[in-house]
Amino acid sequence: MSVTTQDVAYIAELARLRFTESERDKMASELNAILHYVEKLNEVDTEGVEPLSSIHDEVNVLREDFRRESIANEVALKNAPDRLDRFFRVPKVIG
Repeated sequence: MSVTTQDVAYIAELARLRFTESERDKMASELNAILHYVEKLNEVDTEGVEPLSSIHDEVNVLREDFRRESIANEVALKNAPDRLDRFFRVPKVIG
């Protein structure tokens, strides 16, 4: 399979891109190089090789979740520099 400049022009139209004639030629050449590389990969013998879902052998490396008592509102606000009722008061950062 190879990509022609007409293919590049068609794809560019679908993507609403504009290329000059030299850019189209270059793009066709680069796309053909990519396709040639992918075809090389198809030549590799993968018989008996299991497909990977991840490059790591690790399974669920996250810590266990556990329930614990949350901090009381008054304790959380005890050292707050500024507060409004039961909320932290912070400077406005969005104009």
